[in-house]
Amino acid sequence: MVKRLFTGVVTLMVLSGLGFLFFAWQPALTAIEPPQAAAFPAEQIAQGEQLALAGFCANCHTVPGGQDYAGGLGLDSGFGIIYTTNITPDPETGIGTWSEAAFFRAMRKGVSRNGAHLLPAFPYSHFAKITDPDLTALYAYFMTRTPVKAEKQRNTLPFPLNIRLLQAGWKLLFVNSSAGPYQPRADKSEAWNRGAYLSEGLGHCGACHTPRNALGGEKLDHAYGGAVIDHWLAPSLTHTNPSPLPWTEADLFDYLRNGASPLHGVAAGSMAEVVHMGLAKLPEADVRAIAVFFADLNGSATVDAAPALATAMARERNDTGSEADHGAQLFRTACAYCHYNNAERPAPARPELALSSTIFASDPVNFIHVVLDGIGSKDGIPGLYMPGFAKSLSDDDIAELASYLRRTRTDQPAWPNLIEAVASNRKSLTASH
Repeated sequence: MVKRLFTGVVTLMVLSGLGFLFFAWQPALTAIEPPQAAAFPAEQIAQGEQLALAGFCANCHTVPGGQDYAGGLGLDSGFGIIYTTNITPDPETGIGTWSEAAFFRAMRKGVSRNGAHLLPAFPYSHFAKITDPDLTALYAYFMTRTPVKAEKQRNTLPFPLNIRLLQAGWKLLFVNSSAGPYQPRADKSEAWNRGAYLSEGLGHCGACHTPRNALGGEKLDHAYGGAVIDHWLAPSLTHTNPSPLPWTEADLFDYLRNGASPLHGVAAGSMAEVVHMGLAKLPEADVRAIAVFFADLNGSATVDAAPALATAMARERNDTGSEADHGAQLFRTACAYCHYNNAERPAPARPELALSSTIFASDPVNFIHVVLDGIGSKDGIPGLYMPGFAKSLSDDDIAELASYLRRTRTDQPAWPNLIEAVASNRKSLTASH
C-alpha cells in the first residue's frame, strides 16, 4: 500500500513537472537579417519615437552618460539587481535579428526571441495593452536606431529566481495572459481613454505606483495605491494620497508638464526623468489626457480644497518653534529662506512644506533623499536648485528636521525610526554615486 502510494505521488510529480515544462517552453523565433532603415516609412519612425518617449524606454535602457538604448542600467528589484538589455539593432548584442513577430511577443508575452522568459522588471503585462499599429511603429523606431555593441551585465538574482523557465509560473499567478490591447470605455471621454491607454499601457504607471506582494506581483486590487521602489516612494495616485490638497487635473498637468505643482511639490529622482526625458517631449494633449485620467481616478473634482489650503498656509505662520527645538533651529537656518510663505497661496518658486506631498507621505524616504541629495537643476522646475545637505547635516540633524516638519506642518502621525531611516538611505545614496 505504501509502495503504491509512493509510486503514485512520484508519478504525479513527474507528470506535473512535464506538464509545466510543456506549458512553460516557448520556441525560438527565426532570426532575420537586420532590416534597412529605408524599409520603414519616415512617418512610422516618427510615431515610434513619440511612443518611445511616452513609454520612457530611454529612462530604463540607457545608463547616465551612455549610448541611447544600449542597456546596462541596474534596477533594484528587491530580490537582486536586474540589468536592462540592449535594444538597439545590433545583431549580436541587441535586437537586430528580431522579426516584428519576435518584438510583438516580447512586448505582449514577455518572451525573448530565443524563447527565454523575460523577467517582470520589463513591464510586458502593461505593454500587452499597446495596439498593433503602435507596436509596429515602435519596432520601426528601434530598428532604425544606431546599432551599439554592448554585452548585457549579469543579474544578481539568487537561485532559483534566476531560472528563466520558472518565470512562466510567475506569469500564471500574476499576469492575465488573455488580456489584449486596451479597449476604450464608451462611458468616458476621448481624452480620458487616451490618458488611460497611455497610463495603463505604454506609460506603465502602475509598475511603480502599485504596491506588490511578496513575490513581486502587482496588487491589482490596490492599483495605483503607492509603493516604495528603488529607494523612492512612488505615492498613491488615488484618493488615498495623504496630501492635504487633492491632485486636480490642473495640478497634475502642471506637475507632469513642467516638473512642479505649486500646491504639491516638485518632481525628483526617477520621476524627474519621466517628466523631463519623456513627457516634456509629448504633445500637450497627451499630457493633458493623463491628467484627466488620474484626476478622475482620485475624485479631486468633488473635493473643496479651500479649507485645507487655508489651514496649511496658517500652519507656518502660527508656528512658534521653541529655540530649544533643534529641528526648528535647523529649519530657520537652512530652509526657511527658500521655503517661507506669508500669503494665501505659496509662491510658485517657493515650495510650501505644509502642502508638500513629501512631508505628508507615509514613508519619509523621499524627504530624506531630497535633503541628502538636493534638487538638481534638471529636476523639478528647470533652473531652480536646492543644495544637498549630506555633508553638512548628520543623521541626527536630518531626523530632527524631519520630525519637526512632520509635527508642525501636517496632521499625520510621527514617522518612526527616523535616524535608522536616514542612515539607511544615506548608505544607498552613497552606493549609487
